[in-house]
Amino acid sequence: MQLRPYLAAFVLSAIAAAAACSSNDDRACRVGADCASGVCGADGKCVGTTGATPPPGSTPPAGSDGGDVPPSGGEGGTDASLPGCVPNHDGTIDRAEVPIKAGLHATFRIAQNVDITTAGTKDASGKRTWDLSQPLSTDENVLVETTDLSGKWFASSFGGASYTTKLAASSDLIGVFETSTTSLGLRGVVSPDDGLTKTELSYSPSPVVLSFPLTAGAKWSTKSDVSGTAQGYPAAYSETYDDEVDATGKLLTPLGSFDVLRVKVTLTRTVGIVTTVVRSFAFVGECYGTVATITSGDNETDAEFTHAAEVRRIAP
Repeated sequence: MQLRPYLAAFVLSAIAAAAACSSNDDRACRVGADCASGVCGADGKCVGTTGATPPPGSTPPAGSDGGDVPPSGGEGGTDASLPGCVPNHDGTIDRAEVPIKAGLHATFRIAQNVDITTAGTKDASGKRTWDLSQPLSTDENVLVETTDLSGKWFASSFGGASYTTKLAASSDLIGVFETSTTSLGLRGVVSPDDGLTKTELSYSPSPVVLSFPLTAGAKWSTKSDVSGTAQGYPAAYSETYDDEVDATGKLLTPLGSFDVLRVKVTLTRTVGIVTTVVRSFAFVGECYGTVATITSGDNETDAEFTHAAEVRRIAP
């Protein structure tokens, strides 16, 4: 059977769930309208008030302190970034600068089947800016979460895995991931429930979703054999992931602006004699991880495309 390549919709939004807040939720605001200044900071405090923390790389409003402010907050992290992490804008993102673990959640604004320009704009120096802050026609705010495997029906099949998260807004399939000191890998894909129509797919070897340190020009590739059960039917096919940090610049999101590295992913799935190619971009920032992703439809031929199957970006 032919499976739609859901993984491209997640590929680099696997960290999307982990890129933001912890399960401790004591925010004073969630949107700008909650604040006299009109700006709600990433830590849930009103920007322009004492203790507010604007997003890393963001332009603060008049009267605020500005700059990169270390995240505040209690045990388990803040509402938006890695505790104690301050962006140093050195062009390299180390594993220690990316929050990846179970028990995190963030709001992402997700649109499906929309026109968008992945190329962004360039200034005189060649630095790019991508503006994903504007509303898109099919926008929906979605809470994205990472959870541990304890008590899950598939837990025994993925010993040592670090967390799970839903792969795409258009599917209920769940990705199972494993972290290490140098990478984030995909162990498998499963359905929420066991049963006759379950999905339980394992990857050998695990595709490397992110390889650290991330820096401009870095490349990696993984070819994986996928086997198991898909919607109740036996499945066996292959997937190849070709990844490259292909651009740097500034990304504008509903939450704020970020200095980012863009990771280009080309997923090639071969089922029998049928090959499907899906392209994805992930925008990764220091201390936040992946703050946005753009995913093409099936068999997109343009490297920089203008119509996306899914666009997601971090939101208040």
